[in-house]
Amino acid sequence: MIELPAAFLEEIKRLLPKGEIDAYLSSYESAVKSGLRVNTLKLDPSQFAREAPFSLAPVPWASNAFYYEEKDDPTHHPWYAAGAYYVQEPSAMIPAQLLPVEPGDVVLDLCAAPGGKATELAARLKGQGFLLANDVSNSRAKALLRNLERFGVPNMAVCSEDSGKLASLLPETFTKILVDAPCSGEGMFHKEPRMVQDWLKQGPEHYAAIQRQIVLDAADMLAPGGMMLYSTCTFSQLEDEGTVAWLLEQRPEMSVVPVRRHQGFAAGLAPCQEAVRIWPHYVKGEGHFACLLQKKGNKPALLARKDNPAFWEGAPEELQLFLRGLRNLWFAQAGGSWRVIRDDVYFVPLVSLVEKKLRFLRTGLLVGTVKRGRFEPSQVLAMALRPQEAPCVLNMENNDDRVERYLRGETISADESLKGWTLVCVDGLPLGWGKAADGSLKNKLDAGWRRL
Repeated sequence: MIELPAAFLEEIKRLLPKGEIDAYLSSYESAVKSGLRVNTLKLDPSQFAREAPFSLAPVPWASNAFYYEEKDDPTHHPWYAAGAYYVQEPSAMIPAQLLPVEPGDVVLDLCAAPGGKATELAARLKGQGFLLANDVSNSRAKALLRNLERFGVPNMAVCSEDSGKLASLLPETFTKILVDAPCSGEGMFHKEPRMVQDWLKQGPEHYAAIQRQIVLDAADMLAPGGMMLYSTCTFSQLEDEGTVAWLLEQRPEMSVVPVRRHQGFAAGLAPCQEAVRIWPHYVKGEGHFACLLQKKGNKPALLARKDNPAFWEGAPEELQLFLRGLRNLWFAQAGGSWRVIRDDVYFVPLVSLVEKKLRFLRTGLLVGTVKRGRFEPSQVLAMALRPQEAPCVLNMENNDDRVERYLRGETISADESLKGWTLVCVDGLPLGWGKAADGSLKNKLDAGWRRL
């Protein structure tokens, strides 16, 4: 077992009920639990449970999540490349489950990288409303963007800003906010022992100061009547209940809201007993803290969308023909604007927000690129489509050897009836594009998405 700092152990003894320290320490001797969460934008969890070639057991607090065994490696299955699920530590699924996101909400995931929670929030929007996913680290925000794109999320933008700048430009904007704050990581010592050394260098006092500024900015961005979920992966009372108590003092319009407690969820400490503490000797997962808060007032209407009819007047003919050949795009039915920015074509779901002067990595769905009047659809458009929306589809079963060849970037055989841009799928899940002619499909899978 790893050597835990004496000061940390003294704090754990104080926080736990008398006599439980041995049970807590014994959790370090158990295997780390592995989990995955099904992307409900693409697949029904019950179908996945029936058809997945893994040994699965349900995660109690997430209806679309499963434990899998160490011998399985879901990241090598073609469904992973198709964005059918996200591999995630089971307790880390709890914050997104406790924030009651509904279709039509305007949602902010403030500390979103690498995207485990953001992808779940986006899936629960069901293509309606909007998600702004942010991370102050630009390099981490790039990984966040890739995960949202793999999930096929059309109604999102990704930016990389500090919370203060966001708050200055987006006051009282969001109906739901998730703040999974940077923390000392005490709940992850079992899964990532290296974090013990990080804790010795920068402990709870360091992170509490950061958290307090972040939650204050988040509260200022929350619309009246909106809800905010504050979470950490630490046990520190200073970082958990202490940060919430400070927020309630600074923003008296905020109040704690009770959340559903599943078996093994422990209550928070004063002043937020309605929050939950996750202890690894109570549940099959690592340590977490989560507290739901609400701002007084009435729930506002969504920000107004702006249509762009001039797009169709100036768009190249090849682009217009391609887009009109797509059938009943599910994400476009919720409203939005088609735009050409330089050579790139975007579907922008909430123009009034993405026009703000923020450091965006993406302001909507990248549809494709126009070069010298010719249009080439993007990889991320393929991931956001449903097979029935594309005029030309090549669907393969996951055991077809052409699937792996396609994922490696090779040309593959195809039915001679297929012509032109073709959506390539595995078991009905999009993987990317190809261009078909004469019984062959030229591989158009983006190089950055290919398997090495």
